[in-house]
Amino acid sequence: MTSRIKYDEMESPIGPLTLGWSDKGLCSIEFGTFKETETKLRAWSRLRYGTEEWERAPKSLAEAAGQLRDYFAGALHSFHLPLDLKGTPFQVKVWEALTEIPFGSTRSYKDIAERIGSPKAVRAVGGANNGNPVPIIVPCHRVIGANGTLVGYGGGLDKKTFLLQHEGFSMEGDQP
Repeated sequence: MTSRIKYDEMESPIGPLTLGWSDKGLCSIEFGTFKETETKLRAWSRLRYGTEEWERAPKSLAEAAGQLRDYFAGALHSFHLPLDLKGTPFQVKVWEALTEIPFGSTRSYKDIAERIGSPKAVRAVGGANNGNPVPIIVPCHRVIGANGTLVGYGGGLDKKTFLLQHEGFSMEGDQP
């Protein structure tokens, strides 16, 4: 059991991000500062890790923050970080499938459901996306509606739009 989650904050083109690191790897990315998201993060870590203790530790998060900066600068298209994804077996299966969606590509919720062998679980895939603890790294922003529309994103559709445009999509006319 992780005794405390290490965290750091960073600025990004979509606003501040709070990154969390367990004993096993990156476990959380939250949109906002730690102060803005502290109550949510402590409740989440109590449920998933058995602790509400968070300790600021920039050195522990330096590699993750550096890769995110490179991603936003356009110099990195895939992440290479240890992840500690805690969720139900179904959620983890969905999150692992999301990591296989290449930069600049999208998939529908139905595509992901079929990919994990549960073709009728489209809504459950949406629920797993919503529970993704490490957005951007586990690219749930690359999942779109079956008709190519942008639907749902924990950080808001403005952030999803930004991330997809950053990866090369034009939201005016070209559908991802």
